[in-house]
Amino acid sequence: MSVATTHLSHPAALAAEPPRLARQLGAAGLIPFVLGAALIWLVYPEAQPYVTAATAGYAGCIVAFLGGIHWGLAMRAGHNEPAHFGWSVVPPLVAALGVMMPPYAGLVLLGAMLLVCYAVDRKLLAEQGLNAWLTLRFRLSAVAGLSCFIGAAGT
Repeated sequence: MSVATTHLSHPAALAAEPPRLARQLGAAGLIPFVLGAALIWLVYPEAQPYVTAATAGYAGCIVAFLGGIHWGLAMRAGHNEPAHFGWSVVPPLVAALGVMMPPYAGLVLLGAMLLVCYAVDRKLLAEQGLNAWLTLRFRLSAVAGLSCFIGAAGT
């Protein structure tokens, strides 16, 4: 049985949509993005650097997490998966750079990387038979990326 067949025969891969818990946790994970972007615009100027750093730090964690998904998929496949292993290290490297940059630039880089991660996932997740996750991934990436861009505009 091929790796692709193994993935496609897995019940979670064939589901019409991700489990309810995954959708709920994904939505909850947007709270720091949306709240952070709003607070960047609303807090006193003295507090803004802290809110911006917290928002960028959280965005960096999520970008790194999106790379880690591919490391896990490659491990699960049980053999050398160069596309997944190779891609899995890119988001954390970009996230580290984005967190170290000045907030106006770092949040733009992190927001763009969230969208790039989605674009890569459209290809690599589809190859794994995980198309059902792409709608959720699009929604989460769009809100998170937009939040980063709105936050950057407020710095």
